[in-house]
Amino acid sequence: MLIPLALSAVLLPARGHLANTNVALLLVVAVVAVAAVGHRLAGAVAALSAAAWFDFFFTRPYERFGISDSSDITTAVLLLAVGLAVSQLAARSRRFEVIAVTDAGYLARIHDAAVLARSKPAPAVVDHVRAQLADLLGLRACRYEDGSLIGHPPRLEHDGSIVVGRKPWPTEDLGMPAEDVELRVFAHGRYVGRFMLTPGPGAVPDRQALLVAVTLADQAGAALETAASHVTAA
Repeated sequence: MLIPLALSAVLLPARGHLANTNVALLLVVAVVAVAAVGHRLAGAVAALSAAAWFDFFFTRPYERFGISDSSDITTAVLLLAVGLAVSQLAARSRRFEVIAVTDAGYLARIHDAAVLARSKPAPAVVDHVRAQLADLLGLRACRYEDGSLIGHPPRLEHDGSIVVGRKPWPTEDLGMPAEDVELRVFAHGRYVGRFMLTPGPGAVPDRQALLVAVTLADQAGAALETAASHVTAA
């Protein structure tokens, strides 16, 4: 609760000069810091705090809980969503390096995917995530497969590790396995499909990049979940 407030106070003199999207990304970093040393609840509270202080200090009308600009509403909602996603990552692993996704470029990728997941049809989100994965991980190719699992390829896990069979693969030393690596996509905890990642020559993505890949896949899952709920409602 206090860390997002303290960061907001530090950033307050730059209000009006620093874009609100950049303020939101910096507040996400504060949420990451809390989630790294705390637990899921601490990260969730920090995410709520960050969204609240972003509203109070950086959106018009200032010093009031209320937002008049629709773009600021979207940014605040995405700040909360990304912050909660980071908290979920923290719950999956207690090691700091697993959840320390603080690079601005990585956060921008997550932010963009979250925007699309809430505003575009699921196929467009899947295509966007597929292209982002190829660029992020230095892939030669990336495809999305809907439906049941086939075979037992190497798998990118939710903690950013790669396993071949049941054994951890030393990605940092050897790069990605030569064969396709699967990245499973879940919607509301239910498996719905997978991205198949074909590594490019010499691709050695770091742990942060692999974690961002997992988070991007989660955004595709969120879009597919929304699409499924609309079909059910209809």
